Amino acid sequence: MPTSLVRETDVDVLIIGAGPAGLMCANALAKAGVDVRIIDERPSKVAAGQADGIQPRTIEVFQSYGLADRLLREGNQMHVAAFYNPGLDGGIELTDRVPDVTAPTARYPFEVTLHQGAIENIFLDSMKAMGVEVSRPVVPTHLDLDTAKLGDPNEYAVRVVLKHLESPENGTSTEVVRAKFVVGTDGAHSWVRKSLNIAMEGSQTDYVWGVGLSSVSHPMRPLLKAMPVDMVPQTDFPDIRHKTAIHSENGSCMIIPREGDMVRLYIQLEGKDAVDATSGRIDKKRMGPHQLLQVASKSMRPYVFKTPDEFDWWTIYIIGQRVASRFSVDERVFIAGDACHTHSPKAGQGMNASMNDSHNLAWKLVYVLRGWAGLSLLKTYEFERRKYAQDLIDFDVKFSGLFSGKPRTEINLDGVSHQEFIQAFQTFGGFTSGIGIHYGESAIVRYDNQSCAKNVVVGQRMPPQVLIRAADGRPVDLQDMLPSNTLFKLFVFTGDTAAATLNELASDVEVIMHKFATRVELCCILSPSKRPDFGFMDLPLVLRPHWSRVLSDEKDLRETQGGDAYATYGIDPHAGAIVCVRPDGYVGMVAPLEEADAVASYFESFMA
Repeated sequence: MPTSLVRETDVDVLIIGAGPAGLMCANALAKAGVDVRIIDERPSKVAAGQADGIQPRTIEVFQSYGLADRLLREGNQMHVAAFYNPGLDGGIELTDRVPDVTAPTARYPFEVTLHQGAIENIFLDSMKAMGVEVSRPVVPTHLDLDTAKLGDPNEYAVRVVLKHLESPENGTSTEVVRAKFVVGTDGAHSWVRKSLNIAMEGSQTDYVWGVGLSSVSHPMRPLLKAMPVDMVPQTDFPDIRHKTAIHSENGSCMIIPREGDMVRLYIQLEGKDAVDATSGRIDKKRMGPHQLLQVASKSMRPYVFKTPDEFDWWTIYIIGQRVASRFSVDERVFIAGDACHTHSPKAGQGMNASMNDSHNLAWKLVYVLRGWAGLSLLKTYEFERRKYAQDLIDFDVKFSGLFSGKPRTEINLDGVSHQEFIQAFQTFGGFTSGIGIHYGESAIVRYDNQSCAKNVVVGQRMPPQVLIRAADGRPVDLQDMLPSNTLFKLFVFTGDTAAATLNELASDVEVIMHKFATRVELCCILSPSKRPDFGFMDLPLVLRPHWSRVLSDEKDLRETQGGDAYATYGIDPHAGAIVCVRPDGYVGMVAPLEEADAVASYFESFMA
């Protein structure tokens, strides 16, 4: 093809795929001022269906980007999980109702359900305000790396050829993009992964599930831009607005209440009903949405669930659990989300895992692009997220087996008992909520001195806690001091430190702040015994960089919020501690006050 017909562009980061993982990444990078480009082969964004569940930790991540208010406003909250099992009369009966989230430290102790298109809109609107929009419909056709440029992060080492499926005004349909980094977030059938010859490791189960989405009177339909529903399902099922797991003699079913009055059903099918015996592939001609709802109706007896005439969205899939053999090539091309791990949607992990992949990767790319860290920092992306993905697969194998298995009855004593299922549900609560994700030791995770802050687990996200702002008495959640602004946060719990010792501490901290000033924010937390006689102005200047960054472990004057932060975090109120939190909200290390130099050593181990 003549060179004159090929458009050539340079970009710091090219993202291929504009699903939740890609949009999370693009938004985070744009917020950090990175020159980012995102493309997608779809001519338009998702209008309905697809993923829909946001877990508690992911809500915290949205909060860190300033996006949680809209998510909570538009979405549905699930606070209760109900469980139904076979009754004596051949139908189903209520066995249990429990809290939907079993993670004690969750700031948002519930799940939010909102269709993927609406979630993507939150990112799209945020990005648009920063001048970044998705290029559509565009597909990559070729990718190669220049090995001579791999060692210098300032070099455009990746070359990607793009094809614009709708010819632009200048008539040039082919574009060559030279990028410093590429992130493939292009789904389970990832072109990026395949072009890099990265294998998916795992297996496929025999469990076949159908997903149906319907509405029971939907005032939010213009906002969602979904298909209209002319007939609504009518049901007398009492837990239709709770997350409900149904085990019946006729199969398993899960109910997920959605925004407005919508409800999503996950319905287990017999393989022969939907799978072509010759190819082993799903054949949608064998099973449509009306048949799916007929199966669900049998599973819900004696309750009535009438089938609507139209559906917002539906699909059929076979459960597969796979993880990519690697998540990057030469720390220049990365894959994230479904491109590197696939699993069943029963525990609502897919979209959450995908977006948190990008949340983990984005700040590391920023550090390398700004020259704040070397390329080796990017190795921690695969180290942390692949281990999590494998743990997720292991969990999903067990959970899917329990959910898809036949229930235990007097006739089927080898089936799954409610006790087994509820135990798994609660045991894995920290994992499914995202709250319990724990990263292994590395250059950016140091397990030393964990005893200084027993309940602030190094490698896990910083737990929420209400404190009182010393200057104006306003209650502040510590997580609100952790915006995703690419900076490390240094929390100095001063304890009962004497004035002379505080001055020594201030001197050590000043060295750290001078060395890493553009990369670190500092916040001081006074101990209960320091108040009310000790004012924030009594702190050495370096420990009070701004009046809003001195907090106190006490209750507000109404005694309704705050207090017990040192006890909650497991920090000795006499000794104090330093807690260093990474830009993604995960604790990187802790240290006693007298070993502030350990913090400097931590930063020096990976920062330029």
